[in-house]
Amino acid sequence: MEKRRPNLAHQALQVENLVKEYGKLRAVYDVTFEVRSGEIFGLLGPNGAGKTSIISVIVTLEKATGGQVKVFGHDVETESRLTKSLTGFVPQEVINHGFFSCREVLAFISGFYGRRSNWDRIDYLLNRLGLWDHRNKKVKELSGGMKRRLMIAKALVHEPKLLLLDEPTAGVDIELRTSLWQFVLELKREGISILLTTHYLEEAEELCDRVAILRQGEICRMGPTKDLVRDLTMRSVRLVLNQSLAPLQHPLLVGQAASCLEFQLPAAMGVGQLLAELSLDPRYISDIQIVEGDLEDAFRLVVRDQI
Repeated sequence: MEKRRPNLAHQALQVENLVKEYGKLRAVYDVTFEVRSGEIFGLLGPNGAGKTSIISVIVTLEKATGGQVKVFGHDVETESRLTKSLTGFVPQEVINHGFFSCREVLAFISGFYGRRSNWDRIDYLLNRLGLWDHRNKKVKELSGGMKRRLMIAKALVHEPKLLLLDEPTAGVDIELRTSLWQFVLELKREGISILLTTHYLEEAEELCDRVAILRQGEICRMGPTKDLVRDLTMRSVRLVLNQSLAPLQHPLLVGQAASCLEFQLPAAMGVGQLLAELSLDPRYISDIQIVEGDLEDAFRLVVRDQI
């Protein structure tokens, strides 16, 4: 029988009306989203929002109660062997392979995908992820950060087209986190599509082209990351004055002291518009201090149901 070839012209991942129940508990309810080819998509939400359940269905660790999941147009249940060959998965939990060395582990994983003598790919990943000097160490001898790097190498050893990262930087130091961010961006430039879950909102804002925010198993907001920040957050503007002013009235004014005025502006509103509305003599202003809203502000609004 001729081996079926994947159709990479489809979206990297399509999740349609996904439902996942555990007995009477509904963890995921009618979730629909897609990961486009060559993008980084962030799946965000508090603990218990359903992120890991969704990923577990994608990689067939769990069976969906309802709905459908496709990887490059192929159903993960009926064509699981093909979809697994297209997918790399880095779980939250660090898996300890005990008495095997890093190089041996990667060789075993290569064999699972029918890739014998995969040494060029293995050595490339060991070098790129800073594991080369530890390649012959037993996994149990590695630090937590090095084990995390090895998990990413395992997920990439068969050259997948879709990479699922479930809290990949949890518990690692800022230096390693930054280097992993850079590596993820390199993978994107190579054309790999990435689904990322993380509790580090600055990480999602830096990396993700689009995000979906989950609350209690449902998607509440989804769209380009910059658009969500613009639409949902406020910009803090502080005008530092060189002389006192009489009490000022303005709908966006949140504080006035002898030497400053503080405003909360919609992110889409420019400071120039505010100054025009105030009709304030520029000679009175010695400094303008601006703090932009960010994805964390938007996230908090959504998960607290304040929109």
